[in-house]
Amino acid sequence: MKPQLSLIISFYNKIELLKLIFASLEMQTLKDFEVVIADDGSRREIVDEIQLIKNNYRFPIHHVWHEDNGWQKNKILNKAVVQATSDYLVFLDGDCLPHPMFLQEHFENKAANRVISGRRVMLTEKVSQKLNVSKMHSKYLQFWVFFELLVPTLFCKFPTHVENMLHVRNKWLRMLFIKDKPRGFWGCNFSLHKSDIIKVNGFDERYTYPGTGEDTDLEDRLKRIGVHPLSKKHMVIQFHYYHVQFNTDYEPNKKLRADNITNGVSYTPYGINKSEHEDRV
Repeated sequence: MKPQLSLIISFYNKIELLKLIFASLEMQTLKDFEVVIADDGSRREIVDEIQLIKNNYRFPIHHVWHEDNGWQKNKILNKAVVQATSDYLVFLDGDCLPHPMFLQEHFENKAANRVISGRRVMLTEKVSQKLNVSKMHSKYLQFWVFFELLVPTLFCKFPTHVENMLHVRNKWLRMLFIKDKPRGFWGCNFSLHKSDIIKVNGFDERYTYPGTGEDTDLEDRLKRIGVHPLSKKHMVIQFHYYHVQFNTDYEPNKKLRADNITNGVSYTPYGINKSEHEDRV
């Protein structure tokens, strides 16, 4: 029997962080899901450790891996999409920790021709270093971390976006105070029907550097077939583990996206199914 949803986690080498994600997944209010690890070439010892620990959890874990050949996140995500057995897919980056209602809220809000997206709370380095499995099994991220983020937010101007922690599920409060908007989605926090991502042939694998186009190209192409994003602010919450930010201003990515926009591409020949592209080569 198919699970209600498949959670696809992009991953590369950070096994201790993956264990924190697994610990947070043990606390999910929605129980019927599988995990597909989209592993962009982790070291052999990391792969072996995943095989050792994956049966320690109540949810099934599938590990999809390819050899390390530089940044090929989009390529391994496409393989993970194919591997996923559910009709509904949720995407999570391997440096993001989901709120206990993360999966339930993605699933509850799914709709035809719709991409559901959420926002992040940015953890400081100090808070990130304090995290452990025990804290994942407690109310730390949902409650106590708010107070620890207030000082860097108010006095150090660190962009924590701590306001995103406000969790609002009541439909009347949402109707009155929160307007769901058709905002663009982040690749670390979105969900959609598997059939919709198949219609556009998945991610464009020509993006071989993070940044512009990595996920926005998928958003562009989905919109062209009538599948539009909807941001559920103050729901589907996740917490972003601290790391030094890298430069995402990469000109080849910008050109690829611009070309796809100019040509009105919806179905990329550089995605899951490459047979049509290969026939033309």
